[in-house]
Amino acid sequence: MAMSDEDSLDFAIVIYREDDRWEAEMLPVALTSDLDGLIHALRQQPSMNGTIGLVAVGDEFFVALRVLGERVEVFLSDIAASWDFPLAQQALEYLDVPVPDEDELDAILQDEETALPAGDLSIFADLGLDEMELGILSGDIDLLPEDVLSSIAARLGFSEPFERAIDSVFG
Repeated sequence: MAMSDEDSLDFAIVIYREDDRWEAEMLPVALTSDLDGLIHALRQQPSMNGTIGLVAVGDEFFVALRVLGERVEVFLSDIAASWDFPLAQQALEYLDVPVPDEDELDAILQDEETALPAGDLSIFADLGLDEMELGILSGDIDLLPEDVLSSIAARLGFSEPFERAIDSVFG
């Protein structure tokens, strides 16, 4: 179990369909800072409909991934996290989005207290979570990453296996 100084959760979880049921399993916590390792782990999970990876890093940000064959979709909840966290920086590199400096970010956000996402906002559109809803969820700075991911899991229909996997590690 990886707990940061603030007692917040770091976790990586893989979600996949097996026999028309959603399943979820925790991945090694080391993958919360290794995008290539995360993509590799998701590819190892057999699934007809591809796999979903959800990663929460403390109370800072989350990354959502979908792997279907050779196609990999990546969504990063807050590009500012790329200043301090390897996974966020790797996600931006994967998306070919430059890491903004503080002045650039301030200009984009106009000093609002909000998160600026990057990547594929339509990552879950075919499962019922549209771009606008994902944008609203990820931009709510009052929600912790694990709360946003729990909300995404509920909207996509795999809340029970998601919560079971989380509880198996964090109780």
